[in-house]
Amino acid sequence: MATAATAHHDEHPYGIMRWLCTTNHKDIGTLYLWFAFIMFFVGGAMAMVIRAELFQPGLQVVDPHFFNQMTTLHALVMIFGAVMPAFVGLANWQIPMMIGAPDMALPRLNNWSFWLLPFAATLLLGGLFAPGGGPAAGWTIYPPLSVQGGMGTDFTILAIHTLGISSVLGALNIIATILNMRAPGLTLMKMPLFVWTWLITAYLLLAVMPVLAGVVTMLLTDRHFGTHFFDPAGGGDPVLFQHVFWFFGHPEVYILILPAFGVISQILPTFSRKPLFGYDSMVYATGSIAFLSFVVWAHHMFTVGLPTAGELFFMYMTMLIAVPTGVKVFNWVSTMWRGSMTFETPMLFAIGFVFLFTIGGLSGLMLAIVPADFQYHDTYFVVAHFHYVLFSGSIMAIMGAVYYWLPKWTGNMYNEAQGKWHFWLTAIFFNITFFPQHFLGLAGMPRRIPDYALQFTEFNVWSSIGAFGLGLTQLLFLYIVVRTIRGGKKATDRVWEGAHGLEWTLPSPPPYHTFATPPKVD
Repeated sequence: MATAATAHHDEHPYGIMRWLCTTNHKDIGTLYLWFAFIMFFVGGAMAMVIRAELFQPGLQVVDPHFFNQMTTLHALVMIFGAVMPAFVGLANWQIPMMIGAPDMALPRLNNWSFWLLPFAATLLLGGLFAPGGGPAAGWTIYPPLSVQGGMGTDFTILAIHTLGISSVLGALNIIATILNMRAPGLTLMKMPLFVWTWLITAYLLLAVMPVLAGVVTMLLTDRHFGTHFFDPAGGGDPVLFQHVFWFFGHPEVYILILPAFGVISQILPTFSRKPLFGYDSMVYATGSIAFLSFVVWAHHMFTVGLPTAGELFFMYMTMLIAVPTGVKVFNWVSTMWRGSMTFETPMLFAIGFVFLFTIGGLSGLMLAIVPADFQYHDTYFVVAHFHYVLFSGSIMAIMGAVYYWLPKWTGNMYNEAQGKWHFWLTAIFFNITFFPQHFLGLAGMPRRIPDYALQFTEFNVWSSIGAFGLGLTQLLFLYIVVRTIRGGKKATDRVWEGAHGLEWTLPSPPPYHTFATPPKVD
């Protein structure tokens, strides 16, 4: 039996049932990545609606209520539909191959955690067609707006519950896989950084997704069961919602960025042809960031009337989190220092990430200072800050990861010239879109408004032009990915000259079942 199984180990089912019933980590990783790609375009289309409305002052494209639905759903779709599933897809594909495991620890649970997503996304977007339209309280669904909203808000609450279950199951699976299924000799401090960042991220998910579930359940009971947790009319307090929500929301920011740190820590050493500088300090910095992310939540709430001692505590804690983040940035720069660097597309995305993410980090330090935050809060300065962290951070890291591992996944090389065009157009249009928003915010333009004063026109025009350029550029990305899947120059097993790790010992593309016998790690 064993010989027969080994002889046919690359056979796999075909047709629709392969994708519906698969428990193979590579198939499930592919499903996650395609789902994330689709939702990326859905969320991007919503961003186009927002920027079309803001192209000129006055109301021209949509009514204010629909504009609020777009700002709310754009964020929810991008966070829960695009960035998180994309990173889980990368984890599914790469972690078993990186640690020498034959598959994820809990394959059937893996299938279920993916198939919850399309239903959750349908609920989230279905709210748009409910009486009264979709959720319009911002992605943070703050009361009292969310207590008063229509049926679309209930759809959103149910969608958040379903997405949360998917995330918790995925996190359990990743922890079980990493802790129990590493190849002999692969100690924790020998694991690739991508695996480390995902291990820590998975613990963050387990800690905070139940908090989000709790707070949206309290919101649901306020809406339908006569409780008054957040409704001032019955003695509730909307600020309580903010405390509980941001206790989830701030670690969530790191859930969205830590796997990106892992990706960059794989790409930079490969194309610098040097080992990662300060591996141990990178691991400890990642752990420190995760720990500190639990004690900074109220920096989102400096304007609600916190006591001075509270404001000072959260200000110092927020500034402290810059230290381990700075360690990472210096280590990445030191990895490149005097390396024999080449600039293939993944490396361009990695360097772009380090440069642009650092800008986002510096504007985050500005927001950490209480008296300054009073001025910046709820302006376009905040919008610029978090897009520098989440687009040039998370999304550009995901794009770099796709270019880095796509030849391994498909066995075909992508077109390098087209990849570089995609990077440069993305980087240029991104900066045209979001850099002017810093100045809009400093000049006092509030966010989440469909109309604005005349003095803000010019920067908004630039921002909208950049946004449409950025959106169209991603069609080039789609073209490159599809073309690579369908064929191209054959990739070698190691793909990149400077690449090291167990996944590069496998053929390109890897067989359907890998590491039937665990490899030995020296």
